[in-house]
Amino acid sequence: MLFNQKVVWITGASSGIGEALAYEFARQGARLVLSARRAEVLEQVKAKCKNPQQHLVLPMDMTNISSLKELVLYVESQFGAVDLLINNAGVSQRSLVKDTLLDVDRALMEVDYFGPVALTKALLPYMLARQDGRLVAVSSIAGLVATPMRSTYAAAKHALRAFYDAMRAEVHNSGVRVSVVYPGFVKTAISLSALVGDGSTQNKMDDALDNGMSAEKFAQQVVLALAKGHDHIVIGGIKERFVVYVDRVSPVLRQWLMRHVKVV
Repeated sequence: MLFNQKVVWITGASSGIGEALAYEFARQGARLVLSARRAEVLEQVKAKCKNPQQHLVLPMDMTNISSLKELVLYVESQFGAVDLLINNAGVSQRSLVKDTLLDVDRALMEVDYFGPVALTKALLPYMLARQDGRLVAVSSIAGLVATPMRSTYAAAKHALRAFYDAMRAEVHNSGVRVSVVYPGFVKTAISLSALVGDGSTQNKMDDALDNGMSAEKFAQQVVLALAKGHDHIVIGGIKERFVVYVDRVSPVLRQWLMRHVKVV
């Protein structure tokens, strides 16, 4: 088992990618800390995990930044150490720039950037003191190549990548490792809760996501990549990986593609 008895803390573990990662890490022998806002749903996820008795449900709100240091202290006291933090919690967006209220931009940044950064900062000193641990951020292909209807979501995911890249260089000789995962289209319900311009939710499944990679397959690939120690993990279909490649070799062609690509 790849992560036998390792302590893995997953945020956004109540559904989608986070839920799938919980099942796969548990299958690989990990002891889990499952976090999201809905305690009752987390309990259901825990019950479906292998060896449910060794996992901890820890409800949390990523926007309640003042609570995060206390939660980290509690997890450390319960498990002695966190081997991997998977910063997965987040909310997506489906709105044009001209239609998006600034308050919605701020809300997206709070959940998708400031929350993960705050939790990372709260846990990092413990990993540095032990000279061990891995910090993982779940970004997005949109964190590499910004697409229409995702302006602030893409900005937050770009920012998270930059923060983690800088931190990786800073802790290079400390024993702490830093990874960023870039999912393409994964078949989850994230588009249902995506924010539109006025801050309400879209409540509709995107065709692109409905036809995307299964969350189970995605989780298997992520866990394997982390077990191999990879830092930059891009997982998606041919189209998403092609866009990432084009962005590297021809920004002009990438801009043309972004004007014509179907992203919903």
